[in-house]
This record gives sequence, C-alpha cells and structure tokens, in this order.
Amino acid sequence: MDRIDAMQAFVVVADLKGFAPAARKLGLSPSGVTRLIAALEDRLGARLLQRTTRQVTLTDTGARYLERARRILADVEEAEASAEGERTRPGGRLVVSAPVGFGRLHVSPVMSAYLRRYPDVSADLRLSDRTINLVEDGVDLAVRIGHLPDSTLVARHVGEMRRIVVAAKEYLEARGEPKRPGEIASHDTIQFGAITAPPDWRFIEDGSEIRVPTTPRFSTNSADAAIQYAEQGGGLTRVMAYQAAASLKAGRLKIVLAKFEQPPLPIHIVYPTSRLLSAKVRTFIDLVAEASDWHFG
Repeated sequence: MDRIDAMQAFVVVADLKGFAPAARKLGLSPSGVTRLIAALEDRLGARLLQRTTRQVTLTDTGARYLERARRILADVEEAEASAEGERTRPGGRLVVSAPVGFGRLHVSPVMSAYLRRYPDVSADLRLSDRTINLVEDGVDLAVRIGHLPDSTLVARHVGEMRRIVVAAKEYLEARGEPKRPGEIASHDTIQFGAITAPPDWRFIEDGSEIRVPTTPRFSTNSADAAIQYAEQGGGLTRVMAYQAAASLKAGRLKIVLAKFEQPPLPIHIVYPTSRLLSAKVRTFIDLVAEASDWHFG
C-alpha cells in the first residue's frame, strides 16, 4: 500500500461522503478506493469511517486523523512544488569544483557572472587539484582537464587545453632553442606535476608518441613556482597553456617545440546524472558555453 495514495483516498472520501464519488474524482474503481481505505485502517489498527448503505461518516478517530492527513498532504504538495521549481528555475546552493589555477583564472569569472544573472542562487567554488568524489563531497559539478576515466558521471565537453614547453628568451639565447624533442637532454629542465610522477615529457614525432627522459634541476607541484623559475632563466618547463598565458603575453616566456606537442587535452564539466537535471546546474553549463572561451588548443 502506498500510504500517500491511501491517505489521499481517505481525505477525498471524507470530503465527498462516499466511495463512488471519490472513485470518480480519483480515477479509480470504487473497489480500488475501498481496498485503499481498508489497508489504511488495517495499518493504523483503527476504524476511520462508518459505512452504511446510505452514507459514509467519520469516526472520532477518523475526524482527528483527517485533520492531520490534510496537513501531511499539503506538506507533500509543497515539497513537490519546491522540487519542481528547483528543476525549472535556478535556486538554492550551487557547489562547483575546479583545479586551483584554472578555477582562479577562468571558473571564478563565470561564477561571478552566474551569480549576477541568477540572484536566487548562492554558490560555493572549491579549488583543488585532487580528484574529488562529487557525491560524497556534496559537489554539483566539477571542471576537469584531461582524459576522463570510465565512471558513472555525465561529462559535457566544453574546451581543450594544450600542454606546452616554455622558457625565458634570455635562457634560449644563451643555451640555444631546441628544434626537436631529443635535444631537451642538453638543457636544464623544470619538472612541474605530482612529485611521484616520472620526469618524462611526451611528444608526437613522425606520427608516433615518444617519451623524452629529463633530469630536472628543479621539481615542484606548483605551476606558479615552475613558471617563476623559468622566467628567471632556470630552463625549460612543461605546463598547461593557461598557466603560462600571462607570462607569454608579457613576453617573459616563449613556447618551443610547438609542432611536436601532443593533441590538446579535453576540458569537461562532469556531474552525477543527466536525469531531471536541476536548473542551477543546467544554467551554469549553458553560461560556460555561452560566455567562456575555454578552447586553448
């Protein structure tokens, strides 16, 4: 027995004072309504209605239960309306996760524009370079750079990102600019990434992927630190294009070996499910597509 259906049947029978008119209103057979009421009374262990061949009346218990049932059904209706509103109109709290650097430079401006457009939404932008569990951490959507592992998450492709090798012009003038990946061996290198990652740099040469081993003079898990040291003439470093964008624009760094780069990495927005997607998530994704150029390829 569905308790809400049974409770609703009871209220309609009480209001219309009969099983037949209640059945017509509910779109059920009179016997179906009778079974719902009987199951409800069995569950409660009390008679709610007195039935005669001429009329249906409330028992004392039924009269008290009717008042409570009306309040419960009103609460259910309000909750359903609220949930439907969240699905059609942006509201509530939107929690977004993104990599630290990319989030600061590119996701934060989108979040600001989003909050101006949708005043009924509050937001929480969480910047972290670790891969989080969206469901366990209560995150509505995440921006991720790179190829995605198989998972139950839904992914929306929103851009691409190059991995580039850069160095200061002064360094290149002093040491010479490498023309092929293998020439990296004669250069000072700066390793950016997970400290435990092997210091191999990957390229595409003659149509095949090659790995070039490096012996970095400086290793760090901070893109800012790697870029700063490269600007000071510390050597070649390999970073995401957006991480070096300001330095490239200002002329402090120069891209080398561009024609040997691997294909750009995809940028995705991922979220737990596409079924009944909430309006706040849907409109954030739409704003990224509308207002942001995340194609760094």
